[in-house]
Amino acid sequence: MKPSGLLILCIGVGSITAMVATGMLATRFGSKPILLGSSIGFAVMLALVPVAASVPILGMILFGFGATLGALDVAMNLQAVQVEKASGRPMMSGFHALFSIGGFSGAAFMTLLLSLQVPVFASTLACAALMALALCIAAPRLLNGGATPGGPLFALPRGVVLVLAVLAAVTFLVEGALLDWSALLITEAQLVPVAQSGIGYIIFSIAMTAGRLSGDWLSGRLGDFRTLLWGALVALLGFVILLTGAHAALVLSGFAFIGLGCANIVPVLFRRAAAQGAMPPALAVAAVTTTGYAGILAGPAVIGFVANATGLHAAFWMLAGLLVLVPLCAKSVTAKACL
Repeated sequence: MKPSGLLILCIGVGSITAMVATGMLATRFGSKPILLGSSIGFAVMLALVPVAASVPILGMILFGFGATLGALDVAMNLQAVQVEKASGRPMMSGFHALFSIGGFSGAAFMTLLLSLQVPVFASTLACAALMALALCIAAPRLLNGGATPGGPLFALPRGVVLVLAVLAAVTFLVEGALLDWSALLITEAQLVPVAQSGIGYIIFSIAMTAGRLSGDWLSGRLGDFRTLLWGALVALLGFVILLTGAHAALVLSGFAFIGLGCANIVPVLFRRAAAQGAMPPALAVAAVTTTGYAGILAGPAVIGFVANATGLHAAFWMLAGLLVLVPLCAKSVTAKACL
């Protein structure tokens, strides 16, 4: 494997390792101290990336970058669950929408700084400083709870948590596949020029963010079962349009349907993971987060393997087939008996 591939692998290994550990730590100490510590660590690692003096040192920094990111991801979802429970109304989709908006904003801000020829270290330092400022504002308002003293520090996903974890992996697999392979899918079909090949994923991302901004209102009226059921059916409709359409505008609308349909599946899965009674909530949320992240990491490789054997269209039909699991399992994972 090339050094660049190994460096990217360091981020993934660090993230997955930390996600498992975060579930254990949050079971004992709650989400607040982990969220504070991982936020600070993430900002420090971001600032250190440009000053790595060698490939091994960069690998260690990227492992730490991935680890703090993974711990932060789990801790944020646990904190979001606590805030949602305290508010008494659906809020998870809105939190995930803001996560997406933050990703867009961060990429745009960093691009702007580099376009203005600000040195890379100064640019990353500015981003880290903004993160530190946001943390100072948020820290006094974070809820300190979620610990389950006396509970197990580790437990393999079981029961409804195992089903939730599989559904999260499938949904993130779809997102990862669209990120890495959608451009090739539509350019191979000669629907758009190569220079515009990223437009499909852009449409998907915008639709997903818009869907999440309205997702809490939707979940409050439809309930978790119908949100999962109809969301998955809309996404499946998007796959059918994407893979059978003959005109560019029609095919691109398929990306919008997939984004809108998938938008609120993951927020509902996290909510149900925190509400179930088969495992401590911190371990359940960590399990769902870890399998979801593994889906994003495995997505490009799985699609590439299937595409080499059967073609890219067949690989995307496989994604649609996997997504059918969501409406099939929607009733069981939202049943009152799972709470």
